[in-house]
Amino acid sequence: MAFDRRTFIGTTAATGAAVALAGATSTPAGATSTPAAAAGPQDAGAKGPRTYAFTVMGTTDLHGNVFNWDYFTDKEFDDKAHNDVGLAKISTLVDQVRAEKGRCNTLLIDAGDTIQGTQLSYYYAKVDPITARRGPVHPMAQAMNAIGYDAAALGNHEFNYGIPVLRKFEEQCDFPLLGANALDAKTLKPAFAPYSMHRLRTPHGRDVKVAVLGLTNPGIALWDKANVQGKMTFPGLEEQAAKYVPRLRSMGADVVIVSAHSGSSGTSSYGDQLPYVENAAALVAEQVPGIDAILVGHAHTEIPEYRVKNRATGKDVVLSEPLKWGQRLTLFDFELVWEKGRWSVAKVAAKVLNSNTVAEDAKITRLLSDEHRKVVAYVNQVIGTSVQAMSSAEGPVKDVPIIDLINHVQAETVRTALAGTEWAALPVLSQASCFSRTAAIPAGQVTIRDAAGLYPFENTMEARLLTGAQLKDYLEYSARYFVRTAPGDAVDPAKLTNAEAIPDYNYDAVYGLSYDIDIAQPAGSRISGLSFQGKAVDPAAQFVLAVNNYRASGGGNFPHVPQAKQLWSNSDEIRNTIIQWVKAKGTIDPAQFASVDWRLTRAGVPVF
Repeated sequence: MAFDRRTFIGTTAATGAAVALAGATSTPAGATSTPAAAAGPQDAGAKGPRTYAFTVMGTTDLHGNVFNWDYFTDKEFDDKAHNDVGLAKISTLVDQVRAEKGRCNTLLIDAGDTIQGTQLSYYYAKVDPITARRGPVHPMAQAMNAIGYDAAALGNHEFNYGIPVLRKFEEQCDFPLLGANALDAKTLKPAFAPYSMHRLRTPHGRDVKVAVLGLTNPGIALWDKANVQGKMTFPGLEEQAAKYVPRLRSMGADVVIVSAHSGSSGTSSYGDQLPYVENAAALVAEQVPGIDAILVGHAHTEIPEYRVKNRATGKDVVLSEPLKWGQRLTLFDFELVWEKGRWSVAKVAAKVLNSNTVAEDAKITRLLSDEHRKVVAYVNQVIGTSVQAMSSAEGPVKDVPIIDLINHVQAETVRTALAGTEWAALPVLSQASCFSRTAAIPAGQVTIRDAAGLYPFENTMEARLLTGAQLKDYLEYSARYFVRTAPGDAVDPAKLTNAEAIPDYNYDAVYGLSYDIDIAQPAGSRISGLSFQGKAVDPAAQFVLAVNNYRASGGGNFPHVPQAKQLWSNSDEIRNTIIQWVKAKGTIDPAQFASVDWRLTRAGVPVF
């Protein structure tokens, strides 16, 4: 499919390895690139202040969603809140805002995590890769180009498929991918455009210059170590913002917006493993003067408007985070006033629009209908059969066969990989989480989408060496997930989990051990009866743990694993490993791998 590529004024294209961009200046769609008038406002003699209003629209964490479609269930997306997803919906909202505000009075930006997350994005990274000779154009590039994005920050998941895929995606986009803190490891110069500059024509003769500074997440250095080590480095958001914001102001920026793939909480799920704050957007607002607004990403939360007072200036910085997957569109509404020979920001307000209020844009769905059909056909390929139906619905509170299937495949894969090595005689355990409470394997025919639905993340597998004592610590940490419930108190499974806002993917069950979790006890003292093959686990005994790369790199801040000796690693996604296992076996029979090895108790009495 042919595309008209917008040319970015003053932008040097990044080719091959990392290229430092000193100043990426672009002309946003619908705006004029005519230089601003040298004089002040044309109606300078008129009475009253000269004002100008414009709107910056923002999305984040799109994660490969173009259509309002769930490829794992093979039907229209829906959730309890009846949210909708996808760029086709966002496109309709964007058109409405442009019609209301005037196309030349708007910009559209994104805060990252664009090319990973659905089977649509996976297909064009792995099955029919965009990096192939005469390969396709990525559906996300096609959709975002058609909608008319002006800039997008890099997310951490942009690096999941390796730098070549990301570079090809960058080449296919008609807008810059920004990352002021994504540096070439050798030169320490920006590997991507740090910022873009946009001119908006006003009725008063002097253009408004809007700078968009892109910041990504320093956790990339850990989460995608295999892809970026020795190639790129990722310093903290605050230090890079402090470097670039004054530069942008000196270049004449009237407005500075940060697009940050970093949450606003000031916390990190990686503890000491991550030298910089993972969710630093509010810290950037507080510590770096000269920022007017921040589009927040990464945390998958909805924040219509959040104001942070800058410590140096006392001025409010407005933050907003639209909900993931294209469920919301942020609007930053700016009001500027002409005074003392320059434009200054008088007011900023933010809100979000809900994509479930509009229909999909037919121009986007038509544009990518062929790609959508290919992926639907791909995920519905039959790869085997299952003796019985399995569901993850009770996975967070019970040891269910469908989670055992993930663990069994992982343990078997690691055991095979270690055969013939010095570690071959050690017992192999495995960790897995309930990644989706709606995952299911039907009785009868099993498709790729059924198997892939068990593991929606692009995690790969490792083998780490742990002791019995370390595994006990690991399980105690994992058991924090349960709400403390005294004996005799009513038990509601819906309210028993996610204590301390711990997500389901940060509760691990360990396969190969037997143990009880006493939810009447305080966190840290819940694991009892820990045994292996009927015998109490020796604290000094050695075990191999099959573990995903997210956990091995410190994700969730689980103890011991990041420092443990790595015995083996694999570059293939665990999801693919499961698919290939089903293909090879032909039949899934829970009787061959499922058992109840852990349970919730109170004072020794099972909860269920």
